[in-house]
Amino acid sequence: MTTTHDSQGGGAGLEQSSDGHHLPALPPEEPLANPGLPEHTWRPTDVDPKAEKRAERQVAVLFGLSAVCTVLFVVGYIALGIGDNHDTVLNYGASTVVLGTTLGGALLLLGIGIIQWARKLMADHEMVEMRHPARSSDEDREVTLKALNDGLEESGIARRPLVRNSLLGAVGLLGAPAIVLLRDLGPTPSQAAAADPESGGLERTIWAPGMRIVRDVVGTPIRASDLEIGDLVNAEPEAIFPTEENGYPEIEGVELNVAKSKAAVILLRMDPDEIIPGEGRDNWTVDGITCYSKICTHVGCPISLNERTTHHLLCPCHQSTFDLADSGRVIFGPAARHLPQLPIMVDDEGYLVAQSDFTEPVGPSYWERSHEDIGDQGEADL
Repeated sequence: MTTTHDSQGGGAGLEQSSDGHHLPALPPEEPLANPGLPEHTWRPTDVDPKAEKRAERQVAVLFGLSAVCTVLFVVGYIALGIGDNHDTVLNYGASTVVLGTTLGGALLLLGIGIIQWARKLMADHEMVEMRHPARSSDEDREVTLKALNDGLEESGIARRPLVRNSLLGAVGLLGAPAIVLLRDLGPTPSQAAAADPESGGLERTIWAPGMRIVRDVVGTPIRASDLEIGDLVNAEPEAIFPTEENGYPEIEGVELNVAKSKAAVILLRMDPDEIIPGEGRDNWTVDGITCYSKICTHVGCPISLNERTTHHLLCPCHQSTFDLADSGRVIFGPAARHLPQLPIMVDDEGYLVAQSDFTEPVGPSYWERSHEDIGDQGEADL
């Protein structure tokens, strides 16, 4: 093997290797001597036929097991039902466990087999490639520019504005189908409202005047006295947990998930003197307890990372930061709109309840946000 040297081109000539190929000449002096290549270390499979056969069988077994996992995936998909066995294996459905395990095993075994093949059986030798300047030579640059100019001249696009403008128009309109197809990503706000008038589409949530604020997951109501300064609680409207006592109708499936995603809130108690109420929001808090949407106004991530001493709420996705002491104002990050605040009060039994629904849409902004029935603060943001 001929050892070559790594060199930035531009040397003062060429030198010839033992195999007759011309390589860039070394500069007159190098600051560091070329150490060359270390002595090649042969793998066991390169010198031992038995080791080679053993590695070949190992790779074949891995590929065979991958094929078995793929077949089991298909069998499991056909044989196992969905929905009735949701807690068969460690509180997971049998179908979910089998499909995930077999597909994951098939991909894992296939990957391990390929790695084993590459490490033990594929060719093993060192390669040296000479570096060359990243910048093209002046001659190449001139030839390229000349070719481009000649092409433009031959096309006649400069002297045929009708062809040029019609081409630009046709190419520009190609973006229209992509924009139109965005509608297939989900219902527009107007479509959502038409399909479910009571939900208000994207502009309204399930919150209603007098609806109690309850703890997420467990659904227990919250008294103002339950919270101490600095406490943050993830909460939902009581209608998410209907019972005979509260009288709310049963909701389930997609409707339940949509309602929960839009109505999720956080409660934070702070010193009342630290709160800077927004215009018209003087009575939106209870003894320093504020309530805000849990959905970030950037791209809709759920947020509850609270800096206790500053009352700053941080979104874990893109680090948008909101000041809960100042009407949810954005103080950092890509979010362009403050966090919507839910006006709250206490009922006759001392439980926290909503005064009304949010006065503006929650979550990320969208192009069909309506000005109708939105509070003054919401209109200002629009």
